Amino acid sequence: MFKYVKSLEYPINIKKKDLKMAKYIISQYGGPQGELAAALRYLNQRFTMPDNKGKALLTDIGMEELSHVEMICTILYQLTKGATLKEMKEAGLDKYYTEHGLDLFPENTNGVPFTSAYFAAVGDPVANISEDMAAEQKARAVYENLINLAEDPDVINPLLFLRQREIVHFARFKALYKEYKEKGYK
Repeated sequence: MFKYVKSLEYPINIKKKDLKMAKYIISQYGGPQGELAAALRYLNQRFTMPDNKGKALLTDIGMEELSHVEMICTILYQLTKGATLKEMKEAGLDKYYTEHGLDLFPENTNGVPFTSAYFAAVGDPVANISEDMAAEQKARAVYENLINLAEDPDVINPLLFLRQREIVHFARFKALYKEYKEKGYK
């Protein structure tokens, strides 16, 4: 069903360690507006879409969101690669280090672990698609906040790419939402 291509959707080559930025970006891995929540939301909702068009759209976007998880993990790894315990402490990542060392773990900026409570699936395709549009807008806003916090172009450029994908996903969900409303789906 899926073909794995061993390259990122957008190239990432961060040369400078930045643990504070990593602390912010981790939210896009395991936070409520993050890529993991989006991927699971869409891949679960696809099963109850009323037609193949909706199922295909949610599958396509859900799989792309998984590739975004891979991108975020790559960014996090490159931002923290070679970090010392002293650097982790100075960046406020000592609690993270306590539980995870230098491994990647989905949580938000405040250290709250990922939970499936971050996404909804209510069995109503119009409500689900509406929720998906809101999720894309919230993710876009978080990417804009991260871009504002970042200083390194090697970090900013992939974030700009991911922000743009949120805009594209929103537009695709909006078109499906409109179509489903016109068809009278609930």
